[in-house]
Formats: sequence, structure tokens, C-alpha cells
Amino acid sequence: MNFFQTIAVAFAMFSAIPCPQPVWTQKNMRYALCAFPLIGVVCGLLWWGWSALMGYVGGPVILQAGGMCAIPVLVTGGIHLDGYADTSDALGSCGSPEKKREILKDPRCGAFAVIRLCTWFIVYFALCASIKWDGRALWCMGIAFVLERCLSGFANAAFPLAKNTGLAHTFAAASDKKKVCVILAVSSAVLAVVLIVTGGFAGTAMVLAAGWILWRYYRIANKQFGGITGDLAGWFLQRAEIWMLGALTAVQLLEGMKWFS
Repeated sequence: MNFFQTIAVAFAMFSAIPCPQPVWTQKNMRYALCAFPLIGVVCGLLWWGWSALMGYVGGPVILQAGGMCAIPVLVTGGIHLDGYADTSDALGSCGSPEKKREILKDPRCGAFAVIRLCTWFIVYFALCASIKWDGRALWCMGIAFVLERCLSGFANAAFPLAKNTGLAHTFAAASDKKKVCVILAVSSAVLAVVLIVTGGFAGTAMVLAAGWILWRYYRIANKQFGGITGDLAGWFLQRAEIWMLGALTAVQLLEGMKWFS
């Protein structure tokens, strides 16, 4: 029962998928971060289904790309994009760490948030429309959806926190940090190896992109905010996703130019 409650806590918090709403307790939150990557599995499966449907009905590329843009947002309810927007406003302020943390708490949407969200969606849509969505590409992005959430959960348990309140602190404080770190670090390593072995150059590029963004996340969070927050976690996840998608696109383009022949 506690196993299913743990999954329900993760889905209730990090997705918009209807599910039972258990009362949060120390027991069912202890490994909730380990269940977080399961939401990535849902995103990957829905991408597979949407791509198969578009192939069956002969849907245009622009419609397929639009659906791929919408699926992660619909599954998560936009919770990570909200963090991306808030963090964009904070980074754009060029203020002190204290000032940036204050901006993160401001419910209003500033100019930098709007600009960077629009840019993010334009780039994401263009990348989705540029890729040939064969079995390997869909497999690679399916793994990417899970990998980015493993890395995000690991960071939440392992990286310094900016404050003793908020979503990141709630999950970090309730979790068994040592075991969660081990489980998610091992899961991330396994997924990275699978992505490299099965995805070839594309998988390797995607793993390198994810590693780069994780390192940048750690540096920027500590230097400019004094640690991570829930908003920064969303900012990391959206950046990791679009960078891995970009890496996949770049390799496909290079393969088309016979760079890897």
C-alpha cells in the first residue's frame, strides 16, 4: 500500500494526471522522488502513441510537432514551465541572491519570463518539426524524459538548498536522502548507458547535453541563488529536455550530411 501511495504522491505533485490524493506522510514521501521518473515514462509512451497515430492517418509534420510540444505540458500541468519562467525572471534581474530568491516568490510574470517562454516553445516546436521520428529517435527521447527526472530528483536530494521552505525543501526533508541519491544516481547511470548503447552518436550527444546542464544547474544555483529551489528544479528540467532534443536534432542533421558515415 505504501508503494502505491508513494507513486500517487509523485503523480499528484508533479503531474496533472488524475490519481488518488493520499495524505502526505513521512512514509509515503520518503521515496517519492524515486517515483518522479515514472512521469517521464508516461510522456515517452504518449509521444510514441501520438507519433503512431500521425503516421497512421498521414498527419502533417506541423501537427505532429505541435502535439509533441503539448504532451509534456499537458501531462505535467506546466509545473516545470512555471519554475522555468520564475527562474528566468530572477536571472534576468541581475540582482543579489537574496533579490533573486524574492523574485522567485513573486506570483507575477515578468518580461524575461514571457520572452524566454516564447523562445523556449518556438525552439522546442522547431526541433520537433525537424526530426525524423523513427523508432530510434522516439526511443532516445523516451529515455530522455525519464533520465532528466532521475537527475532532477538526485539533485533535489544531493544539492544544497537555498532555503528551509518551499517544494524542494519539503521533498528533500521528507526523503531518505542517502538511499534516494543512490537509487537515482544508479538509475541515471543505467539510463545513460542504455541511451549511449542503443542511441549511438545521438544517445551519446544527449547524455553529454544532460550532464552539461546538470553541471550548469549546480553552478548557477549555488552562485546566484545560494542553493536549489523548486523553481530552479523546473528550470533545470526544461533546459535538460530542450538541450537533449537539440542534441538529437543536431546528430540527425549531421548524419544526413554523411558526417558519421
